[in-house]
Amino acid sequence: MAKSKYEYVKQFELSDKCLPNTWLVIRLDGRSFHRFCDTHKFNKPNDVRAISLMTRCALEVMKEFSDICIAYGQSDEYSFVLRPSANLFGRGASKLSTCMASYFASSFVFQWSTYFPNTPLQYPVTFDGRVVAYPTVLDLRNYLSWRQADCHINNMYNTCFWSLVKLGKTVQEAEQRLCVGICRVLLTLCLLHLS
Repeated sequence: MAKSKYEYVKQFELSDKCLPNTWLVIRLDGRSFHRFCDTHKFNKPNDVRAISLMTRCALEVMKEFSDICIAYGQSDEYSFVLRPSANLFGRGASKLSTCMASYFASSFVFQWSTYFPNTPLQYPVTFDGRVVAYPTVLDLRNYLSWRQADCHINNMYNTCFWSLVKLGKTVQEAEQRLCVGICRVLLTLCLLHLS
């Protein structure tokens, strides 16, 4: 940067360097994805085209940022894991999250027509990103277990919900039916545990 009297403004930038020697997880999450899915008429509960597109985007991110050692995706989110020794972008959280989120989103738009050849993209998709440092392998494993459990619960609910809708229930009726069913299951579990 050329020396100028304005260079002092650089002092206002805050460092957001992640802790060294920790596992870094960069989790990307689709913004307003329910609206995006409805607008583009995704098949419910799981659109194979969308799943394949998300997987392709994750693959492209992993090719671009070779420090990633594992990725896990579900629904409209993907988590990318960097080893404790990784020094990508000097471990700057903002740089890691913005570069990966923008690369993922641009890959999504770039690859859209491959997976949705008969569905024009109505508007650009966006993903937010966050970086979390996990100090141990156990913490990292528990993070991935949490995301997998979330995936399992959401998939069970969505499969039941959309099955009810396809059988003729309204969205409100399906929600109420599942809420009553879940409450009955929880009550039964509580009663079994107390006896």
